[in-house]
Amino acid sequence: IVLLDIGFTITAALKMASNTMLAAQPVAPTRVCNAHQLRSARCPAPFSSGHRSPTRVEAQQQGRNSQPVGEAAPLSMDRRTMLASTLAAAAALNMQLPSAAQAASGDLASQEWEKVDLPIDPTIVLLDIGFTGTDPKHGFLLGSRQTLLETKDGGKTWEPRVVEAALDDAGINYRFTSISFSGDEGWIVGKPAILLHTTNGGTTWERVPLSAKLPGDPVFVHGNGSGSAEMATSEGGLYVTDNAAQSWKAAVQETVDATLNRTVSSGISGASYYEGSFSQIARSSDGSYVAVSSRGNFYLTWAPGQTFWQPHNRPVARRLQNMGWTPDNKLWVSTRGGDVFVSPETGVSEKFDNRNIPSRGFGILDVGFKDSATAYACGGSGSLFKSTDGGASWKRDKATDNGVAGNLYAVKFSESGAGFVLGNDAILLRSLG
Repeated sequence: IVLLDIGFTITAALKMASNTMLAAQPVAPTRVCNAHQLRSARCPAPFSSGHRSPTRVEAQQQGRNSQPVGEAAPLSMDRRTMLASTLAAAAALNMQLPSAAQAASGDLASQEWEKVDLPIDPTIVLLDIGFTGTDPKHGFLLGSRQTLLETKDGGKTWEPRVVEAALDDAGINYRFTSISFSGDEGWIVGKPAILLHTTNGGTTWERVPLSAKLPGDPVFVHGNGSGSAEMATSEGGLYVTDNAAQSWKAAVQETVDATLNRTVSSGISGASYYEGSFSQIARSSDGSYVAVSSRGNFYLTWAPGQTFWQPHNRPVARRLQNMGWTPDNKLWVSTRGGDVFVSPETGVSEKFDNRNIPSRGFGILDVGFKDSATAYACGGSGSLFKSTDGGASWKRDKATDNGVAGNLYAVKFSESGAGFVLGNDAILLRSLG
């Protein structure tokens, strides 16, 4: 029989089952991001006040005044009595203990998510995750400082990979921002401008030269297979290739700042304050794009066949945080005030309906759809929400409020339905379903 730490509830039950007092083991303090770590997150949002990490001195003092973690507390009953009392208390409370396999694979953040331990520095910012099209358990995780991790068990464990092609530029730490696979052909882009290509499922990566005149840095890549891919830059450049990046063709004739200067008199609010870069960009299943301006004043769309980005006024009073597409190609919007809106129309639209979400004022940083019915939204201070009706209504996962000490800023689902949530402090949550 394997005894697991089930916390205060079992301890209280044991006290009720017998009058014997058990010595409680110390609980590690909850770790909350400091100001520097908040700034390192891609989409920072406020934390609840009143929580902070212990200082180094305080942590050392706690270590001296408490029993070392991992050492069994002295018991006033023998092991046989302890086992019997624990099992009896659990049965009486009708509680479900996590399996040994779950305990070994990671800490449970909630009933649906577990925290995955990563072999990286916690200050590294995780930016994207992708799986090959031939093996749903084989994938890669990207981040700052040229971070590339590989998994072959569906994201339960990760191992660091070194991309030799990225080491040619001494002194440059690339920020890998986007990854995409079609079958075993994969693409990675990053900042400063870098493009990596593989045809063998990531066993080897080849660096593909990019023009020094590229407007902005590559921020998004989508692979279509057989050497075909699409790439977007931070300043609105959009390019396509059908020969494995030997050459690229521009899909738009000008960058976004040029488009806005040309259309500034058309009534686009905030266009004169545009800084020339996207804060977010997303692609729909039919090849359309939506991007949020760097200040969140307005958004832009592009559809296949168009030669320019199309600017749109933001549909709500609050500034935009992020935008994306539902599985049935409807636009959704999240705001910096913690709202979620979904368009009732398919394709590009300026009409949105408010979907009440109990965000408590924290900004909603991303929304991800597992399928047409199930969706998740994430935000500051470990906020995680679930919808089972296509985003019409939302319910907060209260367990992650205390179990996840950090901002959650990206929700990703693989084609096989495996879900992951990325957060600062190198937080990675993996769905258990």
